[in-house]
Amino acid sequence: MPLSEEELRLLEQMERALSEEDPKFASTLRGTSLRRSARRRAMIAGACFVVGVALLMTGAVTQLAVVGVAGFLVMLGSATVGLTAMRGQAAAAAAPADPRQAAHPSSGFTVIDGGRRGRSRRNRRSSAPFMERMEERWRRRRDQNGGF
Repeated sequence: MPLSEEELRLLEQMERALSEEDPKFASTLRGTSLRRSARRRAMIAGACFVVGVALLMTGAVTQLAVVGVAGFLVMLGSATVGLTAMRGQAAAAAAPADPRQAAHPSSGFTVIDGGRRGRSRRNRRSSAPFMERMEERWRRRRDQNGGF
């Protein structure tokens, strides 16, 4: 059932009030700043990686092992931060930017996924005992393979 005009207006007012009261929380719910910050971290990590390469090459040319090792560590750290940021950016891009896009089909309420998206069905516990589940799997396989 869609929301009435008055309900939409009240919802917009509540969203504006939330944005004014706690802008960081509101931007987290929107997801836009997550992508922006992940992109920024990835770019900074790329620049640090280039600095690390320069340090490594400087250490090799001047034959100072300490400078070379420092350059390698800068490269390693920046690559780790960059890859983590790129994964975060991909995850933020996969999530809908507007939380209303993840609305439950039977109501007008918004559903915010609490990190359960990546879990598979195997992690969920079934209420049936173990042997009953195994027998059911066996029956399904037998039916699919024509009785064998």
